[in-house]
Amino acid sequence: MASVAKTGGEDAPTGNPRGIPLAPFVDRVEDYVTERSQVEQTVSKFKEMISKYQFMEANTQRRAKGLRDKIPDIQKTLETVRFLKARKPDSDPMETTFELNDTLYAKAEIPHTEEVYLWLGANVMLAYPIPEAEALLKSKLDSAKTSLANCEEDLEFLREQITTLEVAFARVYNWDVAQRRKERAEAESIEGKKGSSPNG
Repeated sequence: MASVAKTGGEDAPTGNPRGIPLAPFVDRVEDYVTERSQVEQTVSKFKEMISKYQFMEANTQRRAKGLRDKIPDIQKTLETVRFLKARKPDSDPMETTFELNDTLYAKAEIPHTEEVYLWLGANVMLAYPIPEAEALLKSKLDSAKTSLANCEEDLEFLREQITTLEVAFARVYNWDVAQRRKERAEAESIEGKKGSSPNG
């Protein structure tokens, strides 16, 4: 049996930039299956590859959803840091409300400040000078946007690979059905010749 991992020529790409492999395109079924006994093995390999791509797709969708939730928070924090940076040292304290949790807010007076505290995750908060906080948040925002763009590109690539494998699966299956019909027709024609030949 020919290898299921066949792709185009030697110069053909083997995957996307993040290492997701390219699915084999079945142009001629005979390149993958030469006899009917190989059909089941080839079909099961295609099914396995489809399930792997679907697993990668589900993980990428989860990652993209997390990034879509995270980006607005980073943007809001960056805007707040830029607002604090723009305040003059001699300005009056600003009264504001801040979120303690989803439904609870508290009032506070914010004097002019030169540092902010940022949550880094895992219950860790660090104090940063405002320019450093702005630079950090800007880099985090750029990184999150790049990751989201990569996730969306990967999702499109994965959908294309799943479709390619589903088509390959269908072609191999249809080839098998055509071979069975051909064998049945040959068997019937041989039986028909035996039945119509005179027995001396």
